[in-house]
Amino acid sequence: MTAAAPASRSTVERRRARRFTADEVTISHVVWRLVAGVAVFLVFIAPYVVMFFSSVKSKSEIRSVDPTYLPETWHWKNYVSMWSTPETPLPHNLLSTVVIAVLATVLVLLVSLPASYYLARFRFPGRMAFMFMVIVTQMLQPAVLTSGLFRQFLQLDLLDTWWAMVFINAAFSLSFAVWIMHSFFASVPKEIDEAAQLDGAGRLTVLFRINLPLVWPGVVTAIIFTFVSCWNEFAASLVILSSAEKQPLSVALTKFVGQYETSWQYVFGVSVVAIVPVVLLFMLIEKRMVSGLMAGSVK
Repeated sequence: MTAAAPASRSTVERRRARRFTADEVTISHVVWRLVAGVAVFLVFIAPYVVMFFSSVKSKSEIRSVDPTYLPETWHWKNYVSMWSTPETPLPHNLLSTVVIAVLATVLVLLVSLPASYYLARFRFPGRMAFMFMVIVTQMLQPAVLTSGLFRQFLQLDLLDTWWAMVFINAAFSLSFAVWIMHSFFASVPKEIDEAAQLDGAGRLTVLFRINLPLVWPGVVTAIIFTFVSCWNEFAASLVILSSAEKQPLSVALTKFVGQYETSWQYVFGVSVVAIVPVVLLFMLIEKRMVSGLMAGSVK
């Protein structure tokens, strides 16, 4: 009986070894995976490549009946001349986009951090109803509420101002930020807060110096989604902002599309410029954003 135990253990170990050994990858598998990866990459990158090539073509070449993918003559001056076109003051539009997106993101963080922390740490009457309302508001978009927003900001004397768009973008991004950061704060043990309070730390100290480093991946995820949402907002900006210099790039882009003629080289050029800050932001905080999205998937 004593000799059977080691034998049974060795059998189990061999079975586990067979079960969890690494897959034997042959050269053909590597080649097929490489081809599949390149094909998927080309499918996703192709629209951006075509957009870039079109941005350095002349107007006549873009409208040619026999178009080509690569430009015959590279018109890099398009990226210079588009900043001084009569259709729209593009430098002011870029500044407006940056200011609105940054201020709205900061406002969302200032409100959502304490709100999500309080929801995760305290139980109060109506808590579940409040969280349900947070989810419901995520279904609303500025496009379906433009008429109401116009009348509201008309009464507040905030029409055609950056602050109006900051408040609108922050309001419609707040629910997502609160919901995602609430789950991160809820995953932090309450004993950590209690230990810090025993050492004399206040609630704000516990929030910003103890909990914030632990939930930083969730904060980064909320930042990136809020910033991208504010950067790409179009419908409310089109209605609320009437001055050309205060409109963001998403609205300024439509100024190059006329009734009888469209400056496609500027449309593509502005589109390339508009996506560069978002791509750079993704590259800077990609690792933290991925860890934030995957947090909680594995116990």
